[in-house]
Amino acid sequence: MTAMTTGTTATKGCNESWRLFWTLTLALAAMTLGFLFVIGWDTDGYRMVIRATARTSLVLFLAAFAASAAVKLWPGALTRWLRRNRRQLGLGFAMSHFIHALAIIALWKTDPGVFWVLTNPKSIVTGGTAYLFIALLAATSFDRMVKTLGLKAWARLHWWGVWIVALSFIFTNGKRIPLSGWYALPVALVVAVIVLRVVAGRKLRTAAALA
Repeated sequence: MTAMTTGTTATKGCNESWRLFWTLTLALAAMTLGFLFVIGWDTDGYRMVIRATARTSLVLFLAAFAASAAVKLWPGALTRWLRRNRRQLGLGFAMSHFIHALAIIALWKTDPGVFWVLTNPKSIVTGGTAYLFIALLAATSFDRMVKTLGLKAWARLHWWGVWIVALSFIFTNGKRIPLSGWYALPVALVVAVIVLRVVAGRKLRTAAALA
């Protein structure tokens, strides 16, 4: 869900990496069903799925969000793997957050009282905006869509999209820090990756200026 190269090499790499997306999808489905069958298809079960997918979504998003910057700063096998598979990691994030949304809807239908204690209309608007961009990023994460939109428009959409999602993670977790200090960890991780991207961008611009 970040910038990708088009052409024969990129397409081949993409085809080779789809097993990662399906592995992530199956793992997410197994985790979700496991929680629901063990805990129950009820308020507790749905809340557990919401918490679990919030964490898997964060990890997958950060992996895709950091990939390009990480390989610029620390080129190596792991960072090159991240960059090569960032499209599938991004789509895995979209799948994780789709399950997250289904669990939220299930909680709302099952126990609206608990649902409205945990959220409010403002959070629904901000979360809905993030979901809109996640859907757009996922739908345009294919070479055909790059050609349809044009590289410039596609790049602009993905630039804005990933930053809006990053800020959404900061907002969603930041507002819960007074409830639990643990929410500071995801905020710190997202901020760290933002700093990483800024540093990598400056390094690239400095290298270009000296060339």
